[in-house]
Amino acid sequence: MARKVRTKLQCAIVSIIFFASLYYLYLQYSIPFLHHHHHPISAASFQENISIFNTPNNFTSPPKKGTFFNNNSTNIFQENVTIFNHNKQKKDHSNVVTHLSRFETESVLLQDWEILVIVSPDETPRLVNNSLSSHANNFVCMHHTYEKSPARLSGILRFPERVTFRCLLQESARKKMPLKQPVLRRLPDLSPVDFTKLRILLIWSNLVYDTLTDDDDDDVVVFAKGLIKKQDVVRDPSEFQCIFGDDVEGVRTAVKSSRLEVFRCQRPKLIDVDNNCRGNDRLPPLCVVKVSLEILTERRVVPSVAYYTPIPRKLAKTEIKKALLCACTMVYNVAKFLKEWIYYHSRIGVEKFILYDNGSDDELESIVFELKQEGYDVMTYFWLWQKTQEAGFSHSALYAKESCKWMIYVDVDEFVFSPKWSNSSTPSISMLQSLLNKHGNEEQSSNNKLTDNSSLFDTSMPSSKLNPSLARKPVGQIKIRCHEFGPSNQMMHPTMGVTQGYNCRMRAHNRHKSIVLLEAVDDSLYNVIHHFQLKNEYRSIVLTLKKMMVNHYKYQAWPEFKTKFRRRVSAYVVDWDSEANLNSQDRPKGLGATMIEPPNWTTSYCQVYDNRLRDLVRKWFVIESKSWDWQR
Repeated sequence: MARKVRTKLQCAIVSIIFFASLYYLYLQYSIPFLHHHHHPISAASFQENISIFNTPNNFTSPPKKGTFFNNNSTNIFQENVTIFNHNKQKKDHSNVVTHLSRFETESVLLQDWEILVIVSPDETPRLVNNSLSSHANNFVCMHHTYEKSPARLSGILRFPERVTFRCLLQESARKKMPLKQPVLRRLPDLSPVDFTKLRILLIWSNLVYDTLTDDDDDDVVVFAKGLIKKQDVVRDPSEFQCIFGDDVEGVRTAVKSSRLEVFRCQRPKLIDVDNNCRGNDRLPPLCVVKVSLEILTERRVVPSVAYYTPIPRKLAKTEIKKALLCACTMVYNVAKFLKEWIYYHSRIGVEKFILYDNGSDDELESIVFELKQEGYDVMTYFWLWQKTQEAGFSHSALYAKESCKWMIYVDVDEFVFSPKWSNSSTPSISMLQSLLNKHGNEEQSSNNKLTDNSSLFDTSMPSSKLNPSLARKPVGQIKIRCHEFGPSNQMMHPTMGVTQGYNCRMRAHNRHKSIVLLEAVDDSLYNVIHHFQLKNEYRSIVLTLKKMMVNHYKYQAWPEFKTKFRRRVSAYVVDWDSEANLNSQDRPKGLGATMIEPPNWTTSYCQVYDNRLRDLVRKWFVIESKSWDWQR
């Protein structure tokens, strides 16, 4: 009898534990995840200046699903979009909340255990048309370990438009292999998920991540990470094939060139890829095709989040003719520096500014909006991809080719300056543009040095020793030497601007920055350290310091400089938090692998006091209140 009682008691205890566990799981998926430590982009910032696609041919998914928007001018959302019309669609209204809260996605593991969640091109219109900006803080990633983490709105990938979110992979989930892609949900929907059906998480270090179409050569340029791991490695294009469509049945085309992360593919006949690409082979509205690369020697297809669409992929002209000079740079959290940089360079001849935004979470978009309201031609291109500066510049050389004749590649802490401007009472757009207009007359000048295109590094020689056939070639690239400035005793960011706060530099120049004729860029789009390889019929010149220089405010006050520990933007430069290559020229002397201020930082990199640009900017920009234009 006692034994029967014990058995019943044990069964009762086991039942209680079992149902308690079920109830706990129910609570896990029923109580909204209200608190998190990320800093999501504010909903307000997603409601400024977004263009709406107005014609059917501009859709990259069926128009019946909602209206796409164009990201030519900025990568922010707008609330005022066409609302999904439930009355005209035959839907199952029994579960509308679930329908609006679950989205088809693919996810990529980035650095620091951050996950990029990409909403599919078919799902993006539905998400946007259901008040995305007002619900921006209500998304979560549900991981394969039954845990949740907040998903913060990140931006829009283009071609085709896809909304993206970022979330952290929970620490416990990092230990459970294989890593699985999370499920994106909008609160309050936290209904159970069948985690056994989740796909393997894509890894950023091995990924096809973007494409761009070159209509001039009828090619598709594909950007891929991890296939060429060293800067000096050259892989034969015949080692690869491009795949348009399914990995198994997709159309395969030849790779024409392969340099660093850029692969030029022959464009296929789209009707062979997808029935939606029927009719006009160039502009079918429903044609969205996945693109990848196959490594033939390994018989392996590289994972991809990239698509091909026949919609024109180029920067729209704002004027009847091309801008003579544009500026391109890759940025991350540069809002406090941006106005000074744009005000200055616009006054000396830059007409258009293209900012490749590497995932900023400061007030960048707000500052860009203010600048546009003031009449400056500034646009941001959402380029979240980590350590891809060279690829981003390759992208810009093709993307802006029809809108810009010349492109100057300088960073936001770099200012172009000529000692010859010191006597000018006011700035003039001719200061840079006259150089571009008359470069043909300087081809035989012994004051400049000329370089062949066989090397992107400084292999200049006097023109008297130059091969006559090279001297007759038109100039396709102008290289400008840099002076690197130190902290100049600054403890914090100087409120009056970097040109005013930093005035002590190293004596010798270091490296160059370039102004590039976009039509002269080689088809491979190959570039290293802000210099491009040119087509054989063009050549480069290197200006003397007496003619022009770049003031590079590289070593700033420590609170600003230490942000560079986040990661280096170049694909082939070691991040500073790594113990590898501690003696690299890219790493400042005395800087270890930790974010600790080196001794005597404020007086470092100071050999020559140079006030020439500081004084010139004061003369040009100071107003009666003794403040500068960018402080108003």
